[in-house]
Amino acid sequence: MDAIFGLDQINSVATAIWKEGKKHSVWAFYAPMGSGKTTFIHALCDLLGVGSNVSSPTYAIINEYQTKDQAVIYHMDWYRLNNEQDALNAGVEEPLMSGNTCFVEWPENAIRLLPDNTFHLSLEVLDEFTRRIYVMNNMS
Repeated sequence: MDAIFGLDQINSVATAIWKEGKKHSVWAFYAPMGSGKTTFIHALCDLLGVGSNVSSPTYAIINEYQTKDQAVIYHMDWYRLNNEQDALNAGVEEPLMSGNTCFVEWPENAIRLLPDNTFHLSLEVLDEFTRRIYVMNNMS
């Protein structure tokens, strides 16, 4: 999937991306600072029925949300992590292996911890109001 969208289209794009990637429990988002990773994850969480506030876990590293159906979603931000050991010390391994949906921002900071079947997505800034999101293939 490859989509160019504005903020007014984010919910429909999130729905399309979810349909393509829902078989994957771990999703990795690659994008520069300020590109909208958390905003896109918020749209996915809305789609999945998260009732609580979705916010960036930059300082907490891991936020846990619950859907209306009592499913657990983990939202991780690895920006402050320097390597895999930092990630392990922060407790990311258990959520990654739990089978629950995990959305990971800045996965490149500990990429070797991601399961083989991770759904890799790139989010690009095209201009102030427009983004491109696409599935990255052949990640290893």
